[in-house]
Amino acid sequence: MSRVVIVGAGAAGMMAAVAAAEQGAEVVLIEKMDQAGRKLRITGKGRCNLTNTAPLKEFITHIGPDGRWMRNCFAQMFNTQLMDFFEQRGVPLVEERGNRVFPKSGKSLDIFLALINDLEERPNVEIRKNCAVKSLTEDRHGVRLQDGTTVRGDALIIATGGLSYPTTGSTGIGYRLAEEAGHSVIPQVPSLVSLTCEEPIPQELEGFVLKNVGLSITQPDGKKLYDNFGEMTFTHHGIDGPIVLSASRQVSRMLHEGLKLIAHIDLKPALSTDTLDHRLIADLDSNGTRLFNDALRLWLPAELVTLALTRCHIEYYKRLNQINAAERKRLLNFLKNVEFTLNGTGDYNTAIVTQGGVDTKEINPKTMESKLTPGLYFAGEVLNLDADTGGYNLQIAFSTGFAAGRAATQQQPSA
Repeated sequence: MSRVVIVGAGAAGMMAAVAAAEQGAEVVLIEKMDQAGRKLRITGKGRCNLTNTAPLKEFITHIGPDGRWMRNCFAQMFNTQLMDFFEQRGVPLVEERGNRVFPKSGKSLDIFLALINDLEERPNVEIRKNCAVKSLTEDRHGVRLQDGTTVRGDALIIATGGLSYPTTGSTGIGYRLAEEAGHSVIPQVPSLVSLTCEEPIPQELEGFVLKNVGLSITQPDGKKLYDNFGEMTFTHHGIDGPIVLSASRQVSRMLHEGLKLIAHIDLKPALSTDTLDHRLIADLDSNGTRLFNDALRLWLPAELVTLALTRCHIEYYKRLNQINAAERKRLLNFLKNVEFTLNGTGDYNTAIVTQGGVDTKEINPKTMESKLTPGLYFAGEVLNLDADTGGYNLQIAFSTGFAAGRAATQQQPSA
């Protein structure tokens, strides 16, 4: 019987443990925290969007830097197999808008319990908590712990996660262990995270949600980096919300390298510029005696009025029938293109995932085994893989964990 040591009892690590144990291996699952699965239990705001039912061809387009790398891994466990896995363990699932899959109960805890109960019922699995790893053993098939003890195996799986949500135990130790084994590690930045703005956000906008708006992000020279439509929120320091989180995957690294980018918010994306201009002309004519600051409510929610007054440079008490063509164009531009200068992102305390990690060029995409050190495997967020919101990231964790766990059992026991 082979002995598999797994570092990290998160989504990838627990799935790896189940997969290895099912193959008959002796499994030692090491967790630095006093409880397993802490991040898993809070993911998806406590609801756990565990996968997405998009077909493979579409699914991999949501993964970076190269979603095609996951094809071999997904051939072993993809969305339908993952859903079967949890339903067979008593967790009914439900599909919601955007092909997102959740436990029917709406509780992440059910996903965690399905995994931990499976592991705790297996006599060939040992879970060691409160065990912080210090370094690898010489053969890189085991680890030395901070308390001075050593845990040895025939294979080692590093599934320590990234840097996001550090209070759940994500310290980035896996990157250091990978470098200790000679692996290249892509520098990390927060991803699926809010973006900060150079301009101050008016107090009345903090927490305000804009629905059905367009967001594009460009470099100062106009090169477009991101363009989408949906919901966003203003924060004390900048912007947040679904389309902003998605945008952060494209721009976070640039912002952390010191580049400043421009966010363009289209408040009226359903109307072309010409159509909106004609509507403005009609509104100005039919409401000619109204004052500008009062009439702004014709086109904007109350929370945006102050910002509009600041940006449009039109006298507050000017009557609409006195607004000239240049002023109308400034109002039109505000409605179609509210600009903010982006100068950074939120930190790892709020980032959903980490971008960067162990270079996948040095990992076998079918087995998750190191190409540099036989018997050493990597799974989950420690790898240089990240994806959009919508269940893609957890599927990566579960699939890479499953592949690594199965493959690790093929290592021959030490003499």
